[in-house]
Amino acid sequence: MGGPLPLGDPAPSDGALPVDVTIDDDADFGVYLHVPFCTVRCGYCDFNTYTATELRGARREDYAETLVREVAIARRVLAERGALRPASTVFFGGGTPTLLPASDLAVMLNAVRGAFGIADGAEVTVEANPDTVDAAVADRLAEAGATRMSVGMQSAVPAVLATLDRTHDPDNVRSAVAAARSAGLQVSVDLIYGTPGESLDDWRRSVDAAIALEPDHVSAYALIIEDGTQLARRIRRGELPAPDDDAQADMYELADDALLAAGLGWYEVSNWARDDAHRSRHNLAYWTGQDWWGFGPGAHSHVAGVRWWNVKHPAAYAQRLVAGESPAAGRERPDAASTELERVLLRSRIREGLAVSDLRPEGRHAVAALVADGLIDGAGAIRGRVVLTRRGRLLADAVVRALTD
Repeated sequence: MGGPLPLGDPAPSDGALPVDVTIDDDADFGVYLHVPFCTVRCGYCDFNTYTATELRGARREDYAETLVREVAIARRVLAERGALRPASTVFFGGGTPTLLPASDLAVMLNAVRGAFGIADGAEVTVEANPDTVDAAVADRLAEAGATRMSVGMQSAVPAVLATLDRTHDPDNVRSAVAAARSAGLQVSVDLIYGTPGESLDDWRRSVDAAIALEPDHVSAYALIIEDGTQLARRIRRGELPAPDDDAQADMYELADDALLAAGLGWYEVSNWARDDAHRSRHNLAYWTGQDWWGFGPGAHSHVAGVRWWNVKHPAAYAQRLVAGESPAAGRERPDAASTELERVLLRSRIREGLAVSDLRPEGRHAVAALVADGLIDGAGAIRGRVVLTRRGRLLADAVVRALTD
């Protein structure tokens, strides 16, 4: 069920944005659709997700129509400000979106289409558990307007999957990818490295298996042990070793070498794509500070510098919407210092980096030392850009501190 919601100011019950914000109606607009359901809770997961025994009265079969109510509120709020824009990206995340029937996902996507429109050439991604995808599901999603499927592979090694409490059959990754391909969808594969007990050979096996699928895109994330998760409790009790930073660095370098050799280049610290056309445009919108509206329990949104977040539990979410109220639990308008820190944190992670001229004087003065330390690309710095080297990608947080302290 994830961690606590952020602290913030109360959000109005009608969902209205502050009257003094200026919305750029020419800027891209992304939509995130959260599906908070899972069959089991993975031991490492800190996302806002719920198994059947945790729903406390909320019903999966009602979820799509409930979310449509929030879409209607968003349309009203943006229309009142003259800021309706077609969605340039739509992302179904979770949880496990494909636990819902494909017809329910189509209802949600059609609500977005009816409320805002969907731009020509828009990217529409559906996250999927391999066990929940077959040819019929992939075909129905493509018919509804999906363009891309992100398959949760995580590992090709059964022992690693068991430690993560992942229950999918590794063989179903191949069949899910084949179904997506047959339906005409782009394919992304998600991996996790640094699981307790995972060896470098285990990781090489997973990377090789992912490459053999010939995906358009790969995401590979270092395992982070989140407080309150089952995996954190097992490590605290001494049942499992904590992830090793040096081992994770070796795994990252192995993946970067193998993916590059297979024709997938990095464009963000944890993401590789076959070419620019196969980047995750939705996630790039997050990293570059674009506007997006997140729908569903616990979903976060950002429009014109205002951030807000929804109540977490599906039952509370439904109660608000049935009453005709916004499900927003709180909101904030980050100050200039916080906005600057976030901008450097996010933009430095992507291949284009950020302009040296956009840094404060202290940050600009730090660039030369970071180049000397091999953390920032020297040729890029000469061209006026802060671009991480591979070593810099491994130490990205330290680079950001140096650029913002």
